Amino acid sequence: MRLPEGLRCHYALAAICLLAALCTGCSRDPNVRKQKYLESGQRYFDKGQYREAEIQFENAIQVDSHFVDAHYKLAQAAMKLEQWPTAYQELTTTIQQQPDQYAARLDLANMLILGRQYGEAKQHLDVLAQKEPDNPEVYIARSNYYAGTRDLSSALADMRTALQKDPNRSDSYLNLAMLQMGAQQWDAAEASFKKAVELSPKSINALLSLGNFYQSRGRFPEAEQLFRRAIASAPDDPSPRLSLASLLMAENKSGEAEEFLRQSKKDFPNNSIGYRMLGDFYYANNQLDKATEEYATLFHDHPKDMEVKKNYVDLLIQRDRLDDARKLNDEVLKVKPDDEDAQIHKGEIEIRSNKPSDAINTLQAVLKNNPDSGMAHFQQGLAYDELGNTNRAEQEWRDAIRTRPDIVDAHRALAGVAIHRRDPSGLAQEADQIITLQPNAPDGYLLRGVAEIDRKQYATADEYIHKSIDRAPGNAAAYVQLGNLRMAQSQYAEAQKAFQQGLDQDPNSSDALGGVLNVYLIQKELDRALATAKAQVAKNPKNAVFHVMLGQLLLDQKKDLPAAQAEFRQAANLDKNNSQALIQLGIVLNMSGDPDQALQIYLDGSKANPKEINFYLLAGSIYENKQDWDHAKQQYQKALEVQPDNPLASNNLAYVMLEQGGNVDVAFAMAQTARRQLPDNPNSADTLGWAFYHKAVYGSAITLFKEAVKKEPDNPLFNYHLGLAYAKSGQGALARQQLDRIVKIKPNYPDVDELRRAIAQAKG
Repeated sequence: MRLPEGLRCHYALAAICLLAALCTGCSRDPNVRKQKYLESGQRYFDKGQYREAEIQFENAIQVDSHFVDAHYKLAQAAMKLEQWPTAYQELTTTIQQQPDQYAARLDLANMLILGRQYGEAKQHLDVLAQKEPDNPEVYIARSNYYAGTRDLSSALADMRTALQKDPNRSDSYLNLAMLQMGAQQWDAAEASFKKAVELSPKSINALLSLGNFYQSRGRFPEAEQLFRRAIASAPDDPSPRLSLASLLMAENKSGEAEEFLRQSKKDFPNNSIGYRMLGDFYYANNQLDKATEEYATLFHDHPKDMEVKKNYVDLLIQRDRLDDARKLNDEVLKVKPDDEDAQIHKGEIEIRSNKPSDAINTLQAVLKNNPDSGMAHFQQGLAYDELGNTNRAEQEWRDAIRTRPDIVDAHRALAGVAIHRRDPSGLAQEADQIITLQPNAPDGYLLRGVAEIDRKQYATADEYIHKSIDRAPGNAAAYVQLGNLRMAQSQYAEAQKAFQQGLDQDPNSSDALGGVLNVYLIQKELDRALATAKAQVAKNPKNAVFHVMLGQLLLDQKKDLPAAQAEFRQAANLDKNNSQALIQLGIVLNMSGDPDQALQIYLDGSKANPKEINFYLLAGSIYENKQDWDHAKQQYQKALEVQPDNPLASNNLAYVMLEQGGNVDVAFAMAQTARRQLPDNPNSADTLGWAFYHKAVYGSAITLFKEAVKKEPDNPLFNYHLGLAYAKSGQGALARQQLDRIVKIKPNYPDVDELRRAIAQAKG
């Protein structure tokens, strides 16, 4: 039946309206909208456009905050973007809303293991082991957990179980091999590596892992064969070429490695990692001049490559070209103000520009956004170290290696802390880390040798020192430590030979010359020591440190004040920033009866070297002798500004406050702090005793004064304080004994009348 024309139009219009209504209803349906966002996000995710995917998943969650699939997908996108706090939050939300979402639980467990949050990870692994006993991924994750908690046997057992569940996984065999290496099961590890290659014969990871295993075992030809197979399998991947270059370096074929990378660079005109290989090779081998030159070329050829620019900035900083580094780094920050690397570089530039406080502010902003930034912690440690806050510096360096165990310079800094504390176990631990991270670098072996000398493990020390010499035959420091080892073994002729070898390698090495001189002095050959020092000064007349060493010999051994003064003055003229020369010159002037000139040298020295606290301590001491308490107090306060935990400054300031009539309780607290840090120092005993005296606790004062007098029986001040304490406690006879002793030691002691009056008032 045909409809009339007008009716047909009306019917069509009604159909169009109905269709529009249906479409409007669809667009308003939240279930449809959230699903569309999810599907759109998944398409972006599959293309590797994770930020765009993240936005769409967030849109889906805005539509339905309980949309579990969107929460999980958002967590996966966040993991790809390395946005770990977001990933953790979204995985947790997913599991809370759907406890049986085991894939999310497994992802969360793996993320917690990577973050060393083992306790929380274990909770999820226990659930997974119960609910998914046939899932090999669960056993792999649990194996990683046990490896992280250093339960190697359990880690191996779980990895074997994972392979039983899925015996065709190449990556599982690689994991098993690494665990077997940790257990020193070398044959089993090799078999596992080979099985991984058999299962994935073109896998770069498998080929390189087996090659690295062979390299670690000294089987260089087999390693080279594997690396070349990897290069052939992936000619567009630069990583196998880097492995081959590393092997050539291990074989002491640095020239061949350099030429190989120079040629390889040409094959990667558009691959940043590839064209940066040569520059990074120079950097890794401490050839900073060549690295800087190479990166200057790279920056010219690839000005928009942000990695090139940031690495170039790093090199410019290390070469102390701070203005050039600052200019380029500012360009990076202008494009991306929150770039973490650029912010850290800014802090490093501020440290090297003597602005450690500014650096701390810069780096704290980085750590606020990323508390686990290992490099920010490391640089902040350097800043605190510059400010003299060694405890905070150490904590920052430990935080650095907690988050980034591969920061070798943080291990070097902690090795320095261990040396300062005379902690050979700590030094050995840090040395082992340096050796692991940089097996071709000489300093890790040398530091381990130093630790073994301290532990009196001389055979082991000898082994490590010679390993260091093998890697850097021209390094004077290694021969110096070999000399120190022979000294510890009382092998003086061999020690002299080693120190002389160090001096031959570096004629300006003060450590080597010091070793030579010490051998003569310990054998009481003073004339030979003086002759050697004079000869070395004649050969190197512009070496300020050598003049200081000669001056020290003349002062300590010959008591020749004019000659010593001449050497210290010559050193100071050669190097106006040589603190040791200025300090020793002031000491000699003071000993020669010219404290005013000595004081002026200390005051001028502190202006030129504001972080050298000895200037403040020595200036304060002269002011103390003048009984100029205000100026003495100022100097000690300046010392504490540089090093807040310095016990000598605390002790001296406490004493000045007591003499000046300051707050006794504050002085007492400072004296206690100094005493804890200097338990065997007679001055700290005397100062704390003086604080007890001012608090009228005479028994404690007497105990401390007696200790000070026992250690320095001819010190008139200590005897005077002990006499006063005896008098105040009513022990007049003992006080009179102290008076007689003081008169005998120093008849014109200025405070002797004060002691007589105290005795006259005493009852006993």
